[in-house]
Amino acid sequence: METLILRFERMGRKGKPVTVVAGFTRSARELEEFASRFKKTFATGGTIRGQSIELQGDHRIRLRPYLAEMGFTVKG
Repeated sequence: METLILRFERMGRKGKPVTVVAGFTRSARELEEFASRFKKTFATGGTIRGQSIELQGDHRIRLRPYLAEMGFTVKG
């Protein structure tokens, strides 16, 4: 079971809100699948940066139970 860090950022993004899910230890392919699933579920855009997924907007409240349902432990 992976422990993921969920945080909200605005810095360096021209003031636009971004939800960052960090701490993945999966392969790049699995990370792409997770990002695609998150973007479809939450109807938002996003990208992969290193080993983290960035979603446009503040999705922390809805994302936390979704990640727990997938078997992840969530901090932050």
